[in-house]
Amino acid sequence: MEIIIRPTPAHAARLVARLVADRVNAQPNLVLGCATGRTMDPVYASLVAFHGTGEVDLSGITTFNLDEYVGLPEEDPRSYHHYMREHLFDPVGLPPERTHLPAGNATDLPEEAREYERRIVAAGGIDLQLLGLGVTGHIGFNEPLSSLMSRTREKALTPETRAQNAGLFGGDPAAVPKRGLTMGVGTILEARSVLMLVTGEAKASVLAAATEGPITARISATALQLHPRCTVVVDEAAASELEGVDYYRFLYAEEPEWAPYRSDPAY
Repeated sequence: MEIIIRPTPAHAARLVARLVADRVNAQPNLVLGCATGRTMDPVYASLVAFHGTGEVDLSGITTFNLDEYVGLPEEDPRSYHHYMREHLFDPVGLPPERTHLPAGNATDLPEEAREYERRIVAAGGIDLQLLGLGVTGHIGFNEPLSSLMSRTREKALTPETRAQNAGLFGGDPAAVPKRGLTMGVGTILEARSVLMLVTGEAKASVLAAATEGPITARISATALQLHPRCTVVVDEAAASELEGVDYYRFLYAEEPEWAPYRSDPAY
């Protein structure tokens, strides 16, 4: 795991978007695992901007989203299907056949979960998985005590997660669906590389636990410590409780691979 600390949330999000764009430029048919939520808003906005200026062509990628609420139809404006169409798919003209999300309103959720796993395999696996970090340390909807070997499945959502996600539901946690359909921790770990964005002081404690604490099913993100190619991009506020902060700064300042980004004040 490599932790990159940037000055502000905007710097961190732009760097994540640039890293994604650079991967797509190197591999135009990239299979991209997508995440949703407020943390991802500026990432997708930057990618759309890069696409619009010709800095990257996203039309050849294939996407798989982490999760979806159970019971919401795809056209519901609070669904992740709608979120992805609004923030990324429609602005860059991605055809529907190249975009994949779990169907939270499927009549047979276990079969939908198995089929989602089959679709990922048929696409050749996920090349780059984008992640945010939930308040309980979850990735996707893999709430505390999720198996670190888990596959795509239905999960009950904690009150903390429902409160965190209440913004799209009129600010009322009770209006947030109680269950989600999510990639499992094991599914996420099979991505060839992982890129996680974490910003804000509210995430400082759980970020430290996820990246520097013991690996535990109580915090599903700790499983990322086992991944051979995981990069975590954070802002100063989120990094405030990290013990290894000086070492992380040293690596970013010295490693040749980061030189192109160090020289650009946008990142």
